[in-house]
Amino acid sequence: MIFLKELRVKTNNRLAFIDISGPVSQAVAETGVREGSVLIFIPHTTAAVTLNENADPDVIEDIKEIVRQLVPREGPYRHREGNTAAHMMASLMGSSQRIIIHQGKLLLGTWQGIYLAEFDGPRERRVILQVQGDG
Repeated sequence: MIFLKELRVKTNNRLAFIDISGPVSQAVAETGVREGSVLIFIPHTTAAVTLNENADPDVIEDIKEIVRQLVPREGPYRHREGNTAAHMMASLMGSSQRIIIHQGKLLLGTWQGIYLAEFDGPRERRVILQVQGDG
């Protein structure tokens, strides 16, 4: 079985990491899939999805600071919209993640969470989920 679901996530800052683990888990549970996987896809060029620690919020703050240092907002960029840095950050993080579903639950590590990474907010973002497996 294959299910397609869409989440909408509002972001409030130019640079933000929003934990979407709960909504993704809920969407997977609604499908009834017990064994399989979920593909999480961000159909935007200035946002991304990543897995990382969700127990200590300092980890996300450190990631945000590292991303800012790696890709300065201002630079000798040619893109006229002024959001080249956001495009680069999204490319570095990636637009998709696949997670195993086992016994109806996401098989995440003890400290892992799923994050929508916003680099050009605030905006409303789409998160596309493709859940596949057996019920």
